[in-house]
Amino acid sequence: MSFPIRRVALLAAGLTAALALTACTGQAPAPEPTEVDPDATLRVGLVLEPTTLDIRRTSGAALEQVLVDNVYEGLVTRTQDNEIVPALASEYEISADGLTYTFTLHEGVTFHGGGELTASDVVWSLNAVVEDAAYVGHDDLAGVASVEAPDDRTVVITLSEPNQNLLFTLTGPAGLVFDEGDETDLKTSANGTGPFTLESWAQGDSITFQRNEGYWGEPAGVGTVTFRYIPDFQAGISAALDGSLDVLTPVQADLASQLDGVNGFELQRGRTTDKYVLAFNNAVAPLDDPRVREALRLAIDHDGLVEVIGAGETQYGPIPSLDPGYEDLSEVAPFDPERARELLAEAGQENLQLQLTVPSFYGTAVSTFLVSAFNDIGVDLTVEPVEFSTWLNDVYTNGDYELSMVNHVEPRDFGAWANPDYYFHYDNPEVQELYAAALAEVDADASADLLAEAARIVAEDHAADWLYTAEQITAVGAGVEGFPTDSLNSRLDVSGVTLATD
Repeated sequence: MSFPIRRVALLAAGLTAALALTACTGQAPAPEPTEVDPDATLRVGLVLEPTTLDIRRTSGAALEQVLVDNVYEGLVTRTQDNEIVPALASEYEISADGLTYTFTLHEGVTFHGGGELTASDVVWSLNAVVEDAAYVGHDDLAGVASVEAPDDRTVVITLSEPNQNLLFTLTGPAGLVFDEGDETDLKTSANGTGPFTLESWAQGDSITFQRNEGYWGEPAGVGTVTFRYIPDFQAGISAALDGSLDVLTPVQADLASQLDGVNGFELQRGRTTDKYVLAFNNAVAPLDDPRVREALRLAIDHDGLVEVIGAGETQYGPIPSLDPGYEDLSEVAPFDPERARELLAEAGQENLQLQLTVPSFYGTAVSTFLVSAFNDIGVDLTVEPVEFSTWLNDVYTNGDYELSMVNHVEPRDFGAWANPDYYFHYDNPEVQELYAAALAEVDADASADLLAEAARIVAEDHAADWLYTAEQITAVGAGVEGFPTDSLNSRLDVSGVTLATD
């Protein structure tokens, strides 16, 4: 996807209606792989394709998913469980007051174009984001007072005030390091330091990487990786079954049985920060009335919805279980249709009509569930499926909607609730102050406590409904080892994957 946002990236990895298909049986067993082939081609099926490769000026999970860690690297990166670890920096130190970060660079790092990595490249890359609002992550680096290079192997970032999220920000597009003065057209090409180089992009079909033979770290386990973009979930299943793919992710839960144990495929399930948010436009009537918002939340049987989806966990607040500040807020919005009807009556909205604008690729499972749930409390919900480009323009950019539903995949994206200009149009000064305090807090546990306090306020204001947190189902074929499990929609590092062939 291609649109400027702070860090809250949206992923089109939704749900489609169950198709009347039987699980494939009688398939010929896949041949047993023999030994790891270091020059093998790994074929991975994905859902959402980026519309440009310019990760510096274009936000979106589809870009980060395949480019970060594979092609581009930063001073630090994050593991699948969101632990922050060194990358281009061999080590780093943080001053006791939380204002100074000192990074020591690895030696012998070169860009794909042949240039040697120096501290000057890091300073140039980060300063571009700090100084220009057109770059992804500009707002997140607003507190950076200076980025300096005392020598070729050292980078010092000085902050005007502590920022608990600085290192996390540096694991994303804002922290990626580019070759100073390089004139590569980043819209269609790439010049990073990662374990893979960009071989080609067949727009509308696939992106292909080649192993970077001059990589400074551990070489990639396969010679080539091809990411095929298959937006239709059943078509992805078919591509896996006909031998066109080695891995398919995500697999829709109600279709997963078609691949489980078939043709050598095994299913792995991973945790995510994929938050399926039922957005309320807090700035328009009647959704500017908290009683109406609460009524809609109380009408939803979240446990029942997860059962319908077939994979995931309930989430009753803006912070998922993998992120700092998570708290079980299920008591804030229990399933209570009777109380929902009472609230609507109190608000004078007994015959309420609302419209749900949703990207069409999400299918009908969730929207059908919501239509039924809202009908039970006397709300007539009309569903308007739209193309994702239309959703971006009408809902995200112009705020022209009542209800919407989309998957917010990025971890640590609570800042959206502290930004009244974001498409939720939720404006609570107390939440904004708590979020600012959480960022400025040096102690991680104290920062998480402040986030939890802010998240509870957002949940009790019923600023949205968090339908569920998705579980990632991935079909991994015979011979594939080391394929990541968790948070694959936001980051898919395939450098450690190996493939055994016949």
